[in-house]
Amino acid sequence: MAFVTKKDRSKERFSLLLLDLEEHYFEQHTAYNLTNRGPEANRRTSGSLKICSKSVIFEPDDAVKPILKIPLKDCKGIAAVEETTHNPFIESKPACILIETKQTYLIKEENVVAPYKYERGEKKVTFQLEVHEKTEDVVQMLLQLHRASCLDKQGDQTAMVAAILQSRLARTCFDKNSFQHVTETPHMECVAEMVSPLVTNAGHVCITDCNLYFQPMNGYPDSVVQIGLHSVRRIYKRRHGLRPLGLEVFCTENDLCSDIYLKFYSTKERDELYYYIATFLENHIVECTAESYMLQWQRGHISNYQYLLHLNNLADRSVNDLSQYPVFPWVISDYSSTQLDLLNPASFRDLSKPIGALSTERLERLLERYRDMPEPRFMYGSHYSSPGYVLFYLVRVAPEHMLCLQNGRFDHADRMFNSVGETWKNCLEGGTDFKELIPEFYGSDSSFLRNLLGLNLGRRQGGSRVENVELPPWASDQDDFLEKMRLALESQYVSEHLHEWIDLIFGYKQRGSEAVAAHNVFHPLTYEGGVDCDSIEDPDQKIAMLTQILEFGQTPRQLFVTPHPQRITPRFHNLSATPSLSSSELSPASPSLESFEDLTEESKKMAWSNMNKLALQSCHKLHKEAVTGITMTLSGDSIFSTSQDSTLKMFSKENGLQRSVSFSNMALSSCLMLPDDKIVVCSSWDNNVYFYSIAYGRRQDTLMGHDDAVSDICWRDDKLYTASWDSTVKIWKCVADDISNNKRTKFDLLAEFEHEAGVNTLDLSLAGTLLATGTKEGTLTLWDIANPLPLNQLTCHSGKIHQVAFSPDSRHVLSVGEDSCLTVTDVQTGMLIATVHAELEQRCFCWDGNTVLSGGMSGDLSVWDLLSSKVIHKIPAAHSGAVTCMWMNEQCSSIITGGVDKQIILWKPEY
Repeated sequence: MAFVTKKDRSKERFSLLLLDLEEHYFEQHTAYNLTNRGPEANRRTSGSLKICSKSVIFEPDDAVKPILKIPLKDCKGIAAVEETTHNPFIESKPACILIETKQTYLIKEENVVAPYKYERGEKKVTFQLEVHEKTEDVVQMLLQLHRASCLDKQGDQTAMVAAILQSRLARTCFDKNSFQHVTETPHMECVAEMVSPLVTNAGHVCITDCNLYFQPMNGYPDSVVQIGLHSVRRIYKRRHGLRPLGLEVFCTENDLCSDIYLKFYSTKERDELYYYIATFLENHIVECTAESYMLQWQRGHISNYQYLLHLNNLADRSVNDLSQYPVFPWVISDYSSTQLDLLNPASFRDLSKPIGALSTERLERLLERYRDMPEPRFMYGSHYSSPGYVLFYLVRVAPEHMLCLQNGRFDHADRMFNSVGETWKNCLEGGTDFKELIPEFYGSDSSFLRNLLGLNLGRRQGGSRVENVELPPWASDQDDFLEKMRLALESQYVSEHLHEWIDLIFGYKQRGSEAVAAHNVFHPLTYEGGVDCDSIEDPDQKIAMLTQILEFGQTPRQLFVTPHPQRITPRFHNLSATPSLSSSELSPASPSLESFEDLTEESKKMAWSNMNKLALQSCHKLHKEAVTGITMTLSGDSIFSTSQDSTLKMFSKENGLQRSVSFSNMALSSCLMLPDDKIVVCSSWDNNVYFYSIAYGRRQDTLMGHDDAVSDICWRDDKLYTASWDSTVKIWKCVADDISNNKRTKFDLLAEFEHEAGVNTLDLSLAGTLLATGTKEGTLTLWDIANPLPLNQLTCHSGKIHQVAFSPDSRHVLSVGEDSCLTVTDVQTGMLIATVHAELEQRCFCWDGNTVLSGGMSGDLSVWDLLSSKVIHKIPAAHSGAVTCMWMNEQCSSIITGGVDKQIILWKPEY
């Protein structure tokens, strides 16, 4: 929260948070947005036109009107339009910029912070610069950036934008008219980026004998930032993006937020500037070592809170870098009593154990997986600190940061920070939730617990709006809660045990055998030196690796390699301001009965009978291209999705995105979960099938068995069925236990089924004896698995078949295709027994033999009664674009859809 309050710019509408992650803001121009609609006075809107590396942003002067954001990748054309004139003797000059786009974002309408609105569909937007002479230059700049945004590979896009940025920086230099004194002597000048949470801003750095200056290339938020060297109190070298390029400067001793954080383009320039500033700090090296702070803390010269702040700073944690935000411990374990007793040890969390080891039952499950894992092994699939976790706590005071991180949306209301007690319980019991706290829980500003901005954060499943955070019964209000949290952090118990937590997070139990013994082993990529990004030559692979690491979170730099000493403290008396608990023991939580689902046929029938009452549970925009496949673990803890952006995403309803994996630079077409819940199988347009181990967090095996894209896959009884555009379906021996146990897998080809066209989809009967396939030319073929000759074959669609599926009794096959038809074929006779014509093309479906839930090109979800051939219920615009895939659990009680709008939406029939 310190980064929110450091410099209040609440009156400004535009901020760098409106840009995409890793996007650069180049320049701004006074301009007018011209329209042909409405009264004449409203057809010319004055404002500021911002040119950015991935978008064009127009900020109207009228705060009531929304900010327009036009992604360059969605633009079909950008051109200078000549100003018309009726005088033949006057030469026309380019006066306007015409942008043809498929999508526009509307942001901060009525000057309210809220999820972005989208205007989809082809549209022409016209801007006129106040200085007409700059029009042609701006258009050429936009065309260059548009070409970069349209490149196929993310690495090529990044490289082209970086070249444009460096070219602009090279053509300019620091304006020495900004010096505070004419007598100042420059020592060094270079280019760098100023870092703030989620965004960076490029410009020029200059250091003189008196001041440190940063001059942003775009003049935002100020024309120059100036820091007097004699006011500097602390400086820290930082890792940024896992590279030693950062430098953070503080002008106060104990403030969380620095005065400036700079990222340089070379370590040499960073180090030169660091040592120049260090010469102005008396005893700088001694004061800023972990050992010196440890000594002060041991002797009681600084508080527990101050000591943790210093350790975080020394370990590369900064409030300007959400992937390395300062981490503080949960210290209280009692969030249910009406009175909090800080003299009772039972009120506190065991600080000698990491969050993941506090529950014995959960730890046993994690250790069982860990023992079966090959090197390098890890115990926890998620981290205790990440950008998503930080903003989970701070969304009420940093809503624009959350919108920036989550593509213009807030998280689902039930996954918000709704209750302190619920969050602690989930950290104890959740399968993938191991998060610690942040410094704000021990500060004095309680605004992050209140919805003071009046944000519309949605409604929970019970119908209640998300407002203030629910506090424990022992807290009378938000300020009282923070006061008791501070008392707990400085209490006798915590002072005597804090060194044990420091050993885990910053000390000798962070790595190696001691970490293993302490059950404190995280994914190798989270540790400093876990990966050398500079050694990765492929730019797409490097970007994917960096994105994965930054989203996952990073372990602090190790500060101590020997056990941390205990604090020397006198015994405290009468610390607790409240009476003791009536009982020092808390009853263990009862297991949730909701986790045991009724698997009977009656429950399935009930789910299908209520399919017309489908309720949206949550939306997740995880991918950069259309979603192609969805699957879920049997436990429901993790959901996996594939996309044409070539990535496999893993996320949970409780914690959001957890992993992002890329196997190649080509699209993934489908995915499925092997029955042991340990392996996700993905098919790809690069002709391969990939086996991803959830436990080990890596690709376990690869099947290279086709000559063209693998379009669809099925698995049954240790056999893998692969469909391909090379006109074949192949059956492979695929023993799930061998793959899950990391045994060498030999994929024996058991059978091959030839087709006359590329195969786009396949499905197996419930007994696993029959196979249905659909081709690009509209042919449906039924096969006996034991015989490579077709049982029945018919052309039931006049175009590509999108999906085929057997009915639960395997008597019929339903198919949907490009011709907008739903057809039902009798398996025994091969007869086409029903054809239903839809208004629009249907792309995917689930069915129970009588009722069909389908997703169409328009984004609608439709419930069909095949007996009457009618739509009995429709959810219009469930997706903004075609629904491309659909998944339903065995109980038919949970449905997940994916679309070309890159979204994954969770649904549930209401009973």
